[in-house]
Amino acid sequence: MASLSLTDFRSYPAVELDLEPGATAFVGPNGQGKTNLIEAVGYLATHSSHRVATDAPLVRQGAQRAIIRSVVVKDDRRALIELEINPGRANRARVNRSPVPRPREALGLLRTVLFAPEDLALSKGDPSERRKFLDDLLVARAPRFAGVRADYDRVLKQRNALLRTAATTRIGRRRGSRKQDDDAAFAAAGAGDVMSTLEVWDSHLVRHGAELLAGRLDLVEALRPLAAKAYATLAPSSAPAGLEYRSSAGEDQADDKLSTDVSVLGINREDLAERLRAGLAEVRQAELDRGVTLVGPHRDDLLLTLGDLPARGYASHGESWSFALALRLAAYDLLRSDGGDPVLILDDVFAELDDQRRRRLTDIVAPAEQVLITAAVPDDVPAQLAGSRFDVTEGSVLRVR
Repeated sequence: MASLSLTDFRSYPAVELDLEPGATAFVGPNGQGKTNLIEAVGYLATHSSHRVATDAPLVRQGAQRAIIRSVVVKDDRRALIELEINPGRANRARVNRSPVPRPREALGLLRTVLFAPEDLALSKGDPSERRKFLDDLLVARAPRFAGVRADYDRVLKQRNALLRTAATTRIGRRRGSRKQDDDAAFAAAGAGDVMSTLEVWDSHLVRHGAELLAGRLDLVEALRPLAAKAYATLAPSSAPAGLEYRSSAGEDQADDKLSTDVSVLGINREDLAERLRAGLAEVRQAELDRGVTLVGPHRDDLLLTLGDLPARGYASHGESWSFALALRLAAYDLLRSDGGDPVLILDDVFAELDDQRRRRLTDIVAPAEQVLITAAVPDDVPAQLAGSRFDVTEGSVLRVR
């Protein structure tokens, strides 16, 4: 990554930065705009923010849109990537100043791995955090999965809308009637049309879901040894780290506990599709009652273990940090093995680590082709990573060395 240019992004009316290989540190007090810079880099690479779920906060107050530009160098070839963020409307992208039909067609030109304090949620947070980690990495490795992910989300939204309609109809007719009367009334009100339409959405959900699930399973298999190695380096005295993919297809709906390891099926898409189809059939009545899709990749989880115990709920704070960082380092190693070093971004990470973990992390990331670091004070940047430095104060970004 040779440059970064922002227009009306977060707190910056305009900023232009030339970047170099090796380590670059953005140093300044909290709240001055350091994280805004690396958030822009991450957004350009993934089309999502690690801090917020919507685009509106990314646009400077009073502006209509934000623009991120970067010159990316790979194999001595340079490409200019431009992304225009339009909250409430479609974003637009250009590559070498030529518009692309859809922004996601620019994915893959810049690849990043970003570790931030929010990543503690990977080991301590809800399953949605770990699903997002897997899906973002899938897209980074194979940008076509952006389409698979979008198709699945679209089908899920439509299917949930149909289920909500069915549930609302049943609840409305259930008031003042017995259960058997309600079921009869629901049937008379056109349940056959609902069920036939639901079966159509089932087929779409199964098709896109099996594709997404196959990608995730393949990814977990590739990540497992890399994450274990990274964790052992960061926390050598801890129990070994493990990864296990848990599917909602086949889960015990009575207690809502995930209990199925689908990795034993391998990556056969037909088998996975059949499993999803059977899972939907098992929960059909519960879905009609609750008005929501209960089976599919959107309800799966990546189980993190330390020895025989789940990391969530049993890991110490330091172990949780180490596990989250190990996942990001594993992602970095995996992207490197695919060809070309991604940009490694460490947002205020070293201040959160004890001296031993700081030294171990420094040894791991020092050989990286390009590392972007944010820190509140210069002493938070290890001497081994002393390279280019920018001081960030009140929205001003000045090169120091």
